[in-house]
Amino acid sequence: MSADGVEVDRPTRERAAIGEDGRSRDRTRPAVPDPLPMNVVDAHCHLDIADGEDGAWLSPADAIKLASSVGVTRIVQVGCDLPGALWAVEAAEQYKSVVAGVALHPNEAPKLKAAGGLDSALAEIEQLAKSSDKVRVIGETGLDYFRTGEDGRAAQHESFAAHIDLAKRLDKTLMIHDRDAHDDILRILDTEGIPDRVVMHCFSGDTEFARACVNRGAFLSFAGVVTFKNAQSLRDALAVTPLDRVLVETDAPYLTPSPHRGQPNASYLIPHTVRKMAGVLNISVPELCEALNTNANRAFGGAW
Repeated sequence: MSADGVEVDRPTRERAAIGEDGRSRDRTRPAVPDPLPMNVVDAHCHLDIADGEDGAWLSPADAIKLASSVGVTRIVQVGCDLPGALWAVEAAEQYKSVVAGVALHPNEAPKLKAAGGLDSALAEIEQLAKSSDKVRVIGETGLDYFRTGEDGRAAQHESFAAHIDLAKRLDKTLMIHDRDAHDDILRILDTEGIPDRVVMHCFSGDTEFARACVNRGAFLSFAGVVTFKNAQSLRDALAVTPLDRVLVETDAPYLTPSPHRGQPNASYLIPHTVRKMAGVLNISVPELCEALNTNANRAFGGAW
């Protein structure tokens, strides 16, 4: 346990056993795939969220070991609220292969604003961001119009702008969550000024939005969704993304790639996504792995 009371050997929360379709999910852990020929980075992960049979948790030590066995040798651990951000910093300090992201998820902002606690929470995020060189990322922040209605959008905009400012002042990478809010993401970025390093987490747009993000200097991070049968528009977006702007992520324990969609996700399953991406880009898996590793160093302020 750290001095601030955070226990990295315990999860901060558990993923629901019921999926968004209202049905119980298969929570058995998928088999380990064939390893990648070269090392890559999981650009966005939530090691602190339990998801397994009867709520079983894949501990960070086990998750990191499994990931390394298939060539996923570095992980960006992302906190979405104050407990998660504290956990991320502590995990990054404990594990050499991990760096941290700290932020308030856009769906947290309206709740905090209504309770009068948004400003103080943002101040705590700033202190966490300054607390360790292992904090490389301000994120995930951004906008989510899927889970938050119009009455919560002003708070999301305020929080997003504050995180943009923080990333610029501290020279950290800005990691953006964008769900059903493409136009406002671009508008607020343009209004506030774009940080030197921006990552579009779990990129979800079309070819036009991909080009708009790349034109603003962003890296586009693709999750397991790109392997889904109904995600052709996302594969089209990947196909027009320059190779030097592509990242790969899990968003584990969410967004498990095919053929294990719906089951618990973890960094060791990235090979499924990488191999699908290589096919879309019409390049070899080793060539893509090399680009992904190089891009991660650029996107997150250097190697670790």
